[in-house]
Formats: sequence, C-alpha cells, structure tokens
Amino acid sequence: MTEWYYHLPGQGRVGPMAADDVRTAYRDGQVQRDTLAWHSGARDWQPLDRFSEELELDGIQPARRAPEPPAIPASPAYAATAGASAAQASVYAASTAYAEPSSPYAPPRASVSDTGTYAALDASDVVYAGFWRRVAALVIDAIVVSIAYYIVMIVMFIFVGAAAFGAIGSNNAGAAAGPIMAMFAVIYLAYPVISGLYYIGFESSTAQATLGKMAVGIKVADADGRRLSRMHAFGRWASHLLCYFTLYIGYVMAAFTERKRGLHDMVASTLVVDRWAYTSRPDRQQRGLGTVAIVVLVLGALLAVAYVGLMMAVAIPAYQDYLQRAAAASAG
Repeated sequence: MTEWYYHLPGQGRVGPMAADDVRTAYRDGQVQRDTLAWHSGARDWQPLDRFSEELELDGIQPARRAPEPPAIPASPAYAATAGASAAQASVYAASTAYAEPSSPYAPPRASVSDTGTYAALDASDVVYAGFWRRVAALVIDAIVVSIAYYIVMIVMFIFVGAAAFGAIGSNNAGAAAGPIMAMFAVIYLAYPVISGLYYIGFESSTAQATLGKMAVGIKVADADGRRLSRMHAFGRWASHLLCYFTLYIGYVMAAFTERKRGLHDMVASTLVVDRWAYTSRPDRQQRGLGTVAIVVLVLGALLAVAYVGLMMAVAIPAYQDYLQRAAAASAG
C-alpha cells in the first residue's frame, strides 16, 4: 500500500497514512491544494494539487476554514516574552529535526519555508530543456518504443505464421487470409498505438517524463508548470503530427523559441523543463547538457556516421559497376 505524508507549518511531517486518510484531511480542511505532500515512490515533495488525480480530490468539497481573528497589538513586555518563546520554539524544532533518526526509506524532509503556493515556489527560476537535451531524450525514447514494437511484431509473426501454415496444411487457403490481414493491420497500427500509450502514460504520470526524459533529467508540464492530465498528454502526443507535416521544422523550433518550445508544445500549451523546475528545490536544476545527454548524443553521432559510411560502401561500388556496364553497352 502506498504511504502518504504531508507537511504542515508548525507541525512538520505528518504520516505515514493511507490515501483515504489524506482525502479525509482534505475534506476536513486540515490540508489544502498547496500543502506539500509526498508518497512512497515519488522523487520529491510536491504540492498536493499535483496528486489530485491520483487521490481523486476533484470530487471532494473541502471544508472552509474559519477566518482568523484580527491580530491585537501586544504590549512591549508581551512582545518581548513572545519573541523569547518563539526563539525557544525554533531551537526546539531544530533539535527535534536533527534528532529524528535517518532512514534510507524515509521520505525527503521539507522545511517550513518550503510551504506556500505552487507559483510562489517555482515561477522565479525555471530552466527550460534545450534542443540537444531533448534530442538525446528522443533518441532513448525511440529505441524503447522500437524495441517494444519489434517484440509485438515477433510475437505476431509467430502466431500468424502458425495459423497460416495450419490453414494451408488443412487445404483451407481461405482461412489463412484472416491472420494475414490481421498481421498487416498490426504492422501499420502497432507503432502508433505503442507510441501513444508510452508517451501519454509516462508524461501524465507523477514523474511527468518518459524514460528518455528521465535519463537526461527533464520533464513535461503545462503552461503553469503543473502535471498533465491524460487528455492533455494525449493532445500533446497528437500534436506531433504537425511537426511531421512541417518536415520536422516544428521540432527544430525548440532550438530558437524563447521557452524552448516546439510547434507541438505551442499547440498543446506545454513546457519541457528541468526535472527540478516547479519543485521546492529549483536550485538543483541543471543548466547544461549533462553526462547522459552528452553520451547519448556522441553515440548517436557515431552510429549516424557509421550508417552513412556503410551506405556509401554499398552505393559507390554499385554506381561504379553501373558506369562500367553503361560504357560497355555503348561501346558494343
């Protein structure tokens, strides 16, 4: 069962608890959408709103908090006493925080200063994913989707081949037409279906990133930095068609636009940012390519050069042979 935690000012970390307990706390007004939350498997503390779909918060009407009474000016003596009490409380909180036993299974700690609205945490410093960083992620994702596609194709060929040979062996050639038509349908439809499930599922998950994006440390968010819904992720995936129609110019636009957005990002109102953007730790954002992205780009360039060399090694002798045949034919 997934264990949930949330962080309240003055109380610190609350949990572990089940998802039902978090929903109850939200319904009772104990926590709000901007309360920092974490669950086992998440990479960082996030505002509770980021988990609204997972916790089904949209269908819950939270209780309204009673307005706080206006502050009454205190006398100088009371202010001095209150200041001393606050200092003692801060010392006690610091000591208890350090006294808490550390565990590799404990969720990340969040300080009281981490609480607040989502925009206040993140909007001041956002690192947008550059063109080459996104290319490196695309290379990894293309390999993953292609491997899944060929696995499906191999399984399909095995079953279709067995069915076709069985039909032919029984002198029923018409029965083989069905499996063969199914095979052609899979050949044309399997790749887009696998690609759609892959991109939509991962980019709308809590990680907000495909395996390739995770590897290079970037993620996808909406225009406000929030996690995409399933339908929003579907719209972003479908808008890739516009980049194909523009002969991939839509992808190249990410190298020149202000927020590094491709045509599909503009149409779907999405951003591709560093994995630590729009979190409580924007200082961890990586502004360069990173080791993984550099390695992937170098290997990709080497493979491209090797491919071009192989094609030239095949094409040049074939062209020379063609010239010799043409010369012999004209001389004869």
